[in-house]
Amino acid sequence: MITKCLFPAAGYGTRFLPATKAQAKEMLPIVTKPLIQYGVEEALAAGMSEIAVVTGRNKRAIEDHFDLTYELEHQISGTRREQNLSEIRDLIRRCRFSYTRQQQMRGLGDAILTGETLIGDVPFGVVLADDLCINDGGDGVMTQLVQVYRKYRCSVVAVEEVPEDAVSSYGIVHGRKIDDHHLMVQGMVEKPAPEDAPSNLAIIGRYILTPDIFDLLRATPAGKNGEVQITDALRTQAEHGMVVACCFAGRRFDCGSVDGFVEATNYFYRRQFG
Repeated sequence: MITKCLFPAAGYGTRFLPATKAQAKEMLPIVTKPLIQYGVEEALAAGMSEIAVVTGRNKRAIEDHFDLTYELEHQISGTRREQNLSEIRDLIRRCRFSYTRQQQMRGLGDAILTGETLIGDVPFGVVLADDLCINDGGDGVMTQLVQVYRKYRCSVVAVEEVPEDAVSSYGIVHGRKIDDHHLMVQGMVEKPAPEDAPSNLAIIGRYILTPDIFDLLRATPAGKNGEVQITDALRTQAEHGMVVACCFAGRRFDCGSVDGFVEATNYFYRRQFG
């Protein structure tokens, strides 16, 4: 039903300088696998095999990663190391990748709008590779969002509770409770002060968006720092239609921060080798 997933990957990754001076932050490895590969695997598990990536300068490594490397593969052919490429080979075989560039860094909303040329007029997923999500023994977060979309046929955002002192780092939602895990969004606030936050439910980097979001983004004025916020467009969508927030099952690592990146690395190391 939903076959396309958009990966905004044009940011500079300034919190990881100098490591990200000449390479994409999405290619930083968690143990032996780059962040973006975890996201593509999650999208594919949810039935999304058409992977659209919005890139920027110094992001060529992403395209190279999801492509064949004949010299390398010839060099390790028949050795034990060849099995280390089995997962990426499977992704290359099962997915179709397309790319476009965001010319200026004007926020997540602008990055998603830039991806319209790759998505077209269909509902689609969005994965921010900075948020590494896992649900051991259960459905991945994108699969959970697809299930919600099938029921309500509207945009869906993944949310989780965050500490009160952290709400100023997120888009925060509030609304009418549908059940223990879902609510009808009635409002969103981008990075509110703790005393102004309507809840502690923070939007994380997983979305299902209906295609009318593109027209809403075009009509959304830039805000602070000249950035177009996806939360502004989603708030309009909620006011005039319907947006559902899903309190997902699983765990999220904020790999956009050094602390979260190290936490994820330790977790996946123990999971793989412990």
